[in-house]
Amino acid sequence: MANEVLELEGINKFYTESLHVLKGIDLTVREGEFIALMGPSGSGKSTLLNILGCLDKPTNGGYFLGGQDVSSMSDSQLSSIRSRYLGFIFQQYNLLPQYTVVENIEVPLIYQGIRLDSSTKKRCEALAELVGLGHRLDHRPMQLSGGQQQRVAIARSLVNKPQLILADEPTGNLDSKTSLEIMVMLSRLNEMGKTIIMVTHENDIAGWARRIVRMRDGNIESDEANEPWPLPEGAPELPVHLLEGAA
Repeated sequence: MANEVLELEGINKFYTESLHVLKGIDLTVREGEFIALMGPSGSGKSTLLNILGCLDKPTNGGYFLGGQDVSSMSDSQLSSIRSRYLGFIFQQYNLLPQYTVVENIEVPLIYQGIRLDSSTKKRCEALAELVGLGHRLDHRPMQLSGGQQQRVAIARSLVNKPQLILADEPTGNLDSKTSLEIMVMLSRLNEMGKTIIMVTHENDIAGWARRIVRMRDGNIESDEANEPWPLPEGAPELPVHLLEGAA
């Protein structure tokens, strides 16, 4: 059986005495899983994702990430955990407009305090090539389409070799064709062993995941295995050697 990436034990989140957003959440995620986290507005899924991403703290309960209980860590400790263990993909891409493709991919390394040099640049260029942007290395976000910007975000999420990738509505701003391209890419990364938790409100996007967790009123309503959509005929392979070259 695959190793556990994270475990939640009785996670509660109160914002006020009367606003109980998460109500005793238990969840285990193992290496290589691809989970879609779903639920209506107000279900608690965004709060849960923020806790998983060490962007917020639970009121009580245990959150074990990589074997460490991070639920009561300080903000500076959580910042270190984020930079070392987690990769993020956002609906709004969150790229820095003044930076090139390669420079945006480098950003998590800066947060880790890693000195940027020719070897880190080569690694980031390999990740850009991995997501099909090897010909756009010096372009800035305004010179890229939405789909290309999300590809940069995917490459950025991989640069620190995370244990877990958290994707928040990764296709929310994209058209159907581009959404398909992004989901094929995430599926390929999952095939390569990357663990992914993705928040989405779209059933067709959730259908790419291998497990679907549905939330309602701060509780996990259901947690079921899913047979993911088959990759479309002719779907491109990811050049695995580039990911290995970026290690």
